[in-house]
Amino acid sequence: MRVCVLSVVVMVLVCAVCLPHHTAEAQGWEALLPILVDKIGGLFRNDRIELLGYDCKLTVNPKIKRFQLYYKGRFWCPGWTNIRGEAETRSNSGVAGRTITDFVTKAHNSGLISEQDAQQWIDSH
Repeated sequence: MRVCVLSVVVMVLVCAVCLPHHTAEAQGWEALLPILVDKIGGLFRNDRIELLGYDCKLTVNPKIKRFQLYYKGRFWCPGWTNIRGEAETRSNSGVAGRTITDFVTKAHNSGLISEQDAQQWIDSH
């Protein structure tokens, strides 16, 4: 995953360096490069989320699978439990909800949280 994203970044940089540097073209690449870096960086997430009073972490990373972009989410609450929520979707906006829902479901099934707390969180998200 990271190798693929890094390869794309390296490829863009090599293209920018190898192309003729006429003033107009150089200004075009200089304007395009920050946009590309921002778009690639936007594929990754590393957030802190409070769940039932506990400080938890959510990470989302891109993944290439069968030449398509997927997002792999992981959610855990260090210091509370070793349960990890995981999900993989093609939706960058939907992967966080599915990942946390997986965590809440696993926490409920293990007896860590009540059915009411689990259902309340799932209904609110």
